[in-house]
Amino acid sequence: MKTDVLIVGSGCSGLYCALQLPEDKKITIITKSDVESSDSYLAQGGICMLKNDADYDSYFEDTMKAGHYENDRESVDIMIRSSQDVIHDLLGYGVDFARDENGALAFTREGAHSDKRILFHEDITGEAITSKLYEAVKKLPNVTIFEHTTMVDIVEEDNICYGAVIRREDGTLETVEANETVWACGGIGGLYRHSTNFRHLTGDALALALHHKVRLKNINYVQIHPTTFFLRDEQERSFLISESVRGEGAKLYDKNMNRFVNELLPRDLLTEAIYEQMEKDHTEHVWEDLRTIPEEELRTHFPNIVEHCRQMGYDVTKECIPVVPAQHYFMGGVWVDYMSKTSMDRLYAVGETACNGVHGRNRLASNSLLESLVFAKRAAKQMSGELTQKAKQKPELFAAVDMAAYEDDEKLAKMYHKEVREAIAEADRRMEESKTA
Repeated sequence: MKTDVLIVGSGCSGLYCALQLPEDKKITIITKSDVESSDSYLAQGGICMLKNDADYDSYFEDTMKAGHYENDRESVDIMIRSSQDVIHDLLGYGVDFARDENGALAFTREGAHSDKRILFHEDITGEAITSKLYEAVKKLPNVTIFEHTTMVDIVEEDNICYGAVIRREDGTLETVEANETVWACGGIGGLYRHSTNFRHLTGDALALALHHKVRLKNINYVQIHPTTFFLRDEQERSFLISESVRGEGAKLYDKNMNRFVNELLPRDLLTEAIYEQMEKDHTEHVWEDLRTIPEEELRTHFPNIVEHCRQMGYDVTKECIPVVPAQHYFMGGVWVDYMSKTSMDRLYAVGETACNGVHGRNRLASNSLLESLVFAKRAAKQMSGELTQKAKQKPELFAAVDMAAYEDDEKLAKMYHKEVREAIAEADRRMEESKTA
């Protein structure tokens, strides 16, 4: 198979990137599961937008503070200043953000934000955005999407990426020759026993980056979401109880139903406080009280949370729900520059796969969708310029690919998972050593 651009992943960053590329170029999107089994569809809270210039300094400071000031300041500036442009695009695609009584965009606030600057659609903002992007992509005659198709390797030489090796749904292996390749593979939640991520998201791009010496950054910066619905079945994907409910007034209690923490702390600090309380109480979870939020607001702003809790046997208007931290987001990833280009030529990375430094050591709530979209658009802009030039082809590289090396998909997956886990553990070890040096 030959294509101008190969995009590996069908979340919001991959779809938006495709929409920003020239319509006269052939674009191929592959996704490991079906298109809608993407973490972008699961994002509940919302997407940040710079409301006006007066909010810039506080928004910048909130992002830096949440990231422990380890953020890349230029990346943060790019994200914030690009936010209105991205929201304008999303409105153009038909995304139905909440409005106030005057018809203006309505803003909410979440943990660690000093002001209301988050746009939302009920408590399914990610689905509201990504579904509209998907609808727009399906209308493009130059884009082909292959579901249940996995990237098992890239084809490269002399630090130039020429395409990939993929496995189709029926197990067939084939190569894809591409002028540009984009990793939009999502996060690493499938490597953890408790995670809000889909189980098939296992850091495939990281494994290939390790194999091909593509630069990585902060790969041990893994965010734990402080509040997910407590389940005893460890194989189930954890259901996230959005930060927005705490932004609207929900409280956290210990086993004696006493409040023990400031619920609006950044995620990492709140997670630490919850773990400490669980250890102190000898419990597997703490309690979250949504009864502090007016019932009408609960049912209009958080209908899916209300319904999920009902299915689990809890009426949030009358009782507290059990919550526990779970792996949620990956701040580290494949190193990219400000145009989302990796350290390998003709290879880009966007979304949760990439690390442009926006989030630092800890992500500020509702910055993930925005960051993914801003830097996906920048990748598309950069590639659009490169695609005007005739790319060098290397058909002999593809002819030399040893398909036998990829035939045992289970063995290959286990090897990749093991290597990523070990790399994260090693990064943790080096960080601890540097603290004591």
